[in-house]
Amino acid sequence: MEIRKAEMTDLAEILELYVQARQFMKENGNPDQWGDYYPPRELTEEDIQTGNCYICQEDGALLGVFFYMKGDDPDYAEIYDGSWAGQGPYGVMHRVACPGSRRGVATFCVNWCVEQCGDLRIDTHRDNIPMQRMLEKNGFVRCGVIHPQFGGERIAYEKIVTV
Repeated sequence: MEIRKAEMTDLAEILELYVQARQFMKENGNPDQWGDYYPPRELTEEDIQTGNCYICQEDGALLGVFFYMKGDDPDYAEIYDGSWAGQGPYGVMHRVACPGSRRGVATFCVNWCVEQCGDLRIDTHRDNIPMQRMLEKNGFVRCGVIHPQFGGERIAYEKIVTV
């Protein structure tokens, strides 16, 4: 598997991955995190145009997609019922969709992100048990709760390694 920046020519396949991910969430007890529309096409286009959308592929097949950037995320400025482990610069990962055509894709993607920054923050919905298990299995620590700008409540995780 390999990770590369997404291009606008990948848009249709990325949107299809998000459709599959929303269906997977619904089938696994998490119908509310992304509902029927998130992430919207416009946000995905913006992610690609800003260079923050990445895809995981193997032999030309698109297996997963995610948002990654280094730098402060306003959603992580305040954390409740806990605290962030790191105090320095960090990376963030959002909008992870690896709907299951191959096992281990999500793990590969989060590990790639950690390698880029050494301190990675990510969050997920309380009902997203598969994501919580994957994060904890890969050494992420539950740090507390955040309230993202688009609403709701998310469990915040962080993993720090020396790069």
